Amino acid sequence: AFKLGYIACRLYLVYQYMTQEKEKEIIDYFTSQKLNWWTISAEGRFDLALIMWVKDINDFYSFWEETLKRFRDYFLEQQFSLYIQIYSYRHSYLLDDVKKSDRTKFEITGGGAQVQIDELDFKLLRLIAPHARMPVKEIAKRSNTTVAVVNYRIKKLMKTGIIQGFRSDIDLGKLGYQFFKADIDLKDYRQRGKIINYIKTNPYLVRIDKSVGISDLELEYHVQSLEQFHEIMKDLINKFPDVIKKYRYVYASKLHKMNYMPEA
Repeated sequence: AFKLGYIACRLYLVYQYMTQEKEKEIIDYFTSQKLNWWTISAEGRFDLALIMWVKDINDFYSFWEETLKRFRDYFLEQQFSLYIQIYSYRHSYLLDDVKKSDRTKFEITGGGAQVQIDELDFKLLRLIAPHARMPVKEIAKRSNTTVAVVNYRIKKLMKTGIIQGFRSDIDLGKLGYQFFKADIDLKDYRQRGKIINYIKTNPYLVRIDKSVGISDLELEYHVQSLEQFHEIMKDLINKFPDVIKKYRYVYASKLHKMNYMPEA
């Protein structure tokens, strides 16, 4: 969606005066938004995180103003940031033998020149974004076109970088893993690249987020316990004791929605 001209606006929320019923109402409100990319419940420094796709920052303000009219009493804190790029690494921790070359490969989401597409392309993207394994015949039927046209359009969308890949939606809990995110503040920002070069070799690192606001470095891990996460972070701090000031973390307890393509 970045290449289609969308901006990713991220919000971290801390609750107050919250009941189970009101929390469900708030989550349902966010996930029902056609421009909602991602919504999770969390434990740690905040209670709920979400990302909204917008074409203009004023559109986000209009959405957030309406949100506050409904739910302001239930938000103790609200932190806003712009999501710029995501560096996604292979889930190497699932392999019995992790090769060094496996950790040098990653996908970049975000950035690059904007690409113009037509309404049929939008329709195809909205169909396959949440259902990447949908048969081509079904895609053609739902988009009122032919299989040949669908195949051609998808190849073109991949060539232009709008479709960057297809991936499985892994149920971490069933595999005994949990999602943790570290927000790191740096004393010397110039050393950021050295930290990345070191930590990217860790097979439990799955994403590095690039954003404006919140922190200097954002790292996402799939680990088997909170203790394992802290051990990884302690190792990082010991490696760069004069660079890392502190880190804060969050545990993603439940994913409510994830859709890489805006629905409107």
